[in-house]
Order: sequence, then structure tokens, then C-alpha cells
Amino acid sequence: MSPVATVDPPSFAADPPSVSASLKIVTQPAGTRTVVVVSGEVDIDTEQAVQRALRLALARSPGGLDLDLAGVGFCDCAGLNALLSVRRTALANGKTLGVRAASAGVERLFALTDTSSLFSHAPDPAATDAVVDTWREHSPTTHDLMEENGVSDEAEELRVEVVQLKRAMLTRPVIDLARGVLMASFGLNRDDAWSVLVDVSQRTNTKLHQLAEELVDSVNGAPLPEHLQQRISTAVAEISRPA
Repeated sequence: MSPVATVDPPSFAADPPSVSASLKIVTQPAGTRTVVVVSGEVDIDTEQAVQRALRLALARSPGGLDLDLAGVGFCDCAGLNALLSVRRTALANGKTLGVRAASAGVERLFALTDTSSLFSHAPDPAATDAVVDTWREHSPTTHDLMEENGVSDEAEELRVEVVQLKRAMLTRPVIDLARGVLMASFGLNRDDAWSVLVDVSQRTNTKLHQLAEELVDSVNGAPLPEHLQQRISTAVAEISRPA
């Protein structure tokens, strides 16, 4: 995207990559916008790190962000929530957030939650810069921006509510199945089974969705790793101990 002369791009070089065990984020200024390349896993464990990185990049970019999510191997409801939150912040500041590339997993998540249109790639440079100029002159709120584009507050809130419901439905099946496995195997109630899942996830440094999948697969004959078996047994014993 080529910059428009009336809007000067920020004078900063590309940020060094932000790296953790399962997440890498690299930002690169591109005219009036910033390209953010995310790779790894965007989930409940990395949600806050993703939000911090995107909000920092957004604050430094006059036009908004273009996300490259082609390297994201896994994205759950928490990751989607982070993207939606930053998108709302962008709109509130007269900017846009678009996804220029996405992995098959991310595209599937967008399709199932009907959020693809919310992250459609940003408009042409002239249109983007017009939004930036308007924001700088008048500092419109999210409400103003939505009215200019024929979108009511009620419609936007209803859309977000539907997205949240669909997002929750995506993560329920495997978690509920894993909870059912624990309930049937150890005679636990739903709350105790959930507590065991969370305890084992935290103490074995295993992501909750991965732990749930391991438990469900074990019912079909796949061996459950020894360290998970031991931690589950310990967690069940602790939660079943009389108060």
C-alpha cells in the first residue's frame, strides 16, 4: 500500500520479533499502515500478549493494521476475542484492522463464527487516509463511524452478541466430552470435573483444549501420556478428599 502525501507515515523501523514458547509477533510499517505478522498459537494463554502487541502497533499506526495470520497454527475463542477487541479499539480511533492472510485453521474459525466480513482487508489507500484525516479533524467516536457507514449501534451490538454465542459453541464440544469422561471415570460432578481439567492443564503446562482432546482420544484407545495420568489421579484424589 503506497502512502498518501497528506498523511506522513510514522518514522519508526520494524520492531524486533516478540517471541515466546508458542507465539511470535513481528511488526513492519507499510506507508500509513502497519503489517503485523503473527505465528504460533493464539489462545487463552497468549491472548493478553497478542492484545498488548496489537494495541501498541495500532497506537503507532495512523491508518490501522493489516494482520498476516498465515503462520497461526491454532486460534481459539480467546484469540478471536482478542482480535475483536482490538478491532473495536481501531474503529473507535478512526482506524481499521484487516486480515490480509490467514491459515486454514483461522479461516475455518472465521467461517464458523461468521466473522470474516469483520476482518475483510482494508480499503484502498485513499479511502483509508480519508478516514484518518476525518478522525484527526473531528475525532469521531465508534458511534459516529458506524452511522457514517449505515450501521446502527444496535446492529453492531447484536452482531457481536451472535459472534460471542457462536464462538462459545466452538469450544464446548471437546471440553464437555472431556468433562464427561472424568465424570464417568471417577464419579465426579460437573464442577469437580472442570476443576480437575483446569488443575491438570496448569500443573502440566498443557493447553486446556489439548488436554481435553487427549482425554477424549483415550476413550477410543489412544494412550494417555503417563504424566497426565498421574496428575489426573492426584487432582481427583485432592478434590475428592473430605473437607
